[in-house]
Amino acid sequence: MTTDTTDGGRPTGQTDGPDGRGTDATGTTPAASTPGEAASTTEKAAGDAAVDSAKAGDDTAGDKATKPEATGSEAAADKAPEGTKADAEKKADAEKKDGAAKKDGDVPADPWSAFAPAPEPAPGRPRRAARAVGRLFVHEWTLAALAALALAAALTWPTLRYPLYTLPQDYWDPSLQAWQMAWSGHALRTEPGQLFHSNTFFPEAWSFAFSDMLLGYAPAGMIGTGPEAAVLRYNIIFVLAHALATFGAYVLARQLGAVRAGAAVAGVSYTYAPWLLAQAGHLHIISNGGIPLALAMLARGHGWSLRHGYRPERRHTGWTHAGWLVAAWQLSLGFGIGLVFAYVLAGIVLVAAATWFLRRYVVRPVKRPFGTRLLVADLVGGLTFAGVGALLAIPFFKVAELHPNAERTLAEIGVYSPPAIGFLTAPSESRVWGALHEGARETLPWHPEMTLLPGFVLYALAAGGLFVSVWRLRHRLLLLAGVLVTLVLAMGTRFFEGTFTYAPLFEHLPGWNGLRTPGRLMLWATLLLGLLAAGAVTAFSERVRELDVEGSAVRPSPWLRAVALLPLLLVTVEGLNVTPHPAVPEQPVAMRTVDGPMLVLPSSQNLDQPVMLWTTSRFQDVVNGGSGFTPTQLDEVRRVTLSFPDRTSIDYLRVLGVRNVVLLRHQIVGTPWEVTVDAPVDQLGITREEIGDAVVFRL
Repeated sequence: MTTDTTDGGRPTGQTDGPDGRGTDATGTTPAASTPGEAASTTEKAAGDAAVDSAKAGDDTAGDKATKPEATGSEAAADKAPEGTKADAEKKADAEKKDGAAKKDGDVPADPWSAFAPAPEPAPGRPRRAARAVGRLFVHEWTLAALAALALAAALTWPTLRYPLYTLPQDYWDPSLQAWQMAWSGHALRTEPGQLFHSNTFFPEAWSFAFSDMLLGYAPAGMIGTGPEAAVLRYNIIFVLAHALATFGAYVLARQLGAVRAGAAVAGVSYTYAPWLLAQAGHLHIISNGGIPLALAMLARGHGWSLRHGYRPERRHTGWTHAGWLVAAWQLSLGFGIGLVFAYVLAGIVLVAAATWFLRRYVVRPVKRPFGTRLLVADLVGGLTFAGVGALLAIPFFKVAELHPNAERTLAEIGVYSPPAIGFLTAPSESRVWGALHEGARETLPWHPEMTLLPGFVLYALAAGGLFVSVWRLRHRLLLLAGVLVTLVLAMGTRFFEGTFTYAPLFEHLPGWNGLRTPGRLMLWATLLLGLLAAGAVTAFSERVRELDVEGSAVRPSPWLRAVALLPLLLVTVEGLNVTPHPAVPEQPVAMRTVDGPMLVLPSSQNLDQPVMLWTTSRFQDVVNGGSGFTPTQLDEVRRVTLSFPDRTSIDYLRVLGVRNVVLLRHQIVGTPWEVTVDAPVDQLGITREEIGDAVVFRL
């Protein structure tokens, strides 16, 4: 029905639509679904009404015509009776505000917002930095590193009790290695070109490469001078090496997919395995944390884990670069364990390359399955690692060329090859098993390198991990195969004389013939056993968590949750030690005043190692030296000088270039020098001077 007047508030010129809504003259239904749109419609209606009123001579309507912006609500207020006009005006104002608030889809303001608290101001840069530092301190890796440091300080105690005066296990090899760090820092700070030509074994060349050099610790060697600084440096590095090994193995297990408790078992068992207690005097063996840490970084960079496999979206070239750099640093600490690590990395690279080729061209062709950037990172990192290895190998090749007697033989390897019982025997330094295994140790020809027990708890956990684990069955079998192969190689020539095991490696792999003690390959068996144990502990821990989350009738008690930490406690207890910490022999006053080249008597492998440490005050040239082998010339010096001072020995030392001989009175009891030290020297053309407890002969 069409009407020309307002009907129930409907503007003139509209008709009822099929849905009951008004339509305009064109038949279009107004879109009045929102208050804003309704207000627009009433404004148009009010404008039309004002025009009609003006034509009729209505003054009031004429006033409205002068306000085209007035809304329908305002028009309704003007038309309202006097009694309700004020209320109508208030309603119109409210509708106007609502319309403005809802324009462009805005939500009306909350009337209670005035009572809300003031918004917190945006934090400034200092506060944001403080929050970032706070997050860093509570990050898992930070907490793991701090826990590893605390555990290292506790389980190596009393290393840090008197760090200026004592050394762990004995003062022979640790004195040598304390000197090595001091010499590398001194040489790099003063004469880098003379790094490999040290002040010991005068006048031999390349003498720094007579044994593993610990070159990666050279930056620490730049701090401080003298024997006390060298001993302090050694003890600090000794503790840090344990912490790094624990942290590295923990990170590797976590990257492979273990939970925290399982990763902690892997970290502690790798670092504090009972067999490693016998290596406390060999810092180059204790310093093995770079191995698992580099493997963890490389696995993270390639987006790979043992539990989840290869995940391309998790690739990160930065971690890949870091992994190769850490691997190169580990290699710089020595080839004693670094050489095997290099061959393991080479094997991993070959397997990865074969996998890449198969995925790229054979199995399921995909374009760049590992990514170009990742391949470039591996290429650059691999070349860096190989370059560091080649540069470090040059001095050792020179030593092998100049000293044929330094070459190892299979017969010598046989002396240090342990029997199978060695894998069940603990060293005397073990607090738990040391006394109990005394009888078994007596059956071993050279027990310091043949007591290779990784821990009975670790054996049990690894055995359980073969049956219950989060690792896939094929991965468990591969880990088991790795353990068995490593144990066989660690036996050296004891396993069927090594004909098909150790001997081929010794004869054909470059550098392998430089390894003297096969038993140190136990390091890899320990790491693989730890990963098997981590899989078992992870499976148990996750089952306990599932019971807790599912809310089953059999709820895990707090005691059951605590049981998940029992393996960690047991491997920690099995790693307790009674390692002795003898005091370092005090430096003679003469070592701080007498120039070189000099010879200190008596001289032997063990006596010369503290002498090397004493030279760290001035680094004067000395004939003395101790290493993995004894040069022919030093053997000759020791033989000729047994009758010193006499004409023959004096002439020999003068030809050699020696200017001073220091004879230590407290060490000559029971030796030929006890008689000759005070003999007249006027006829020999030399002078004698007493300096403290030493007698100095100036040639």
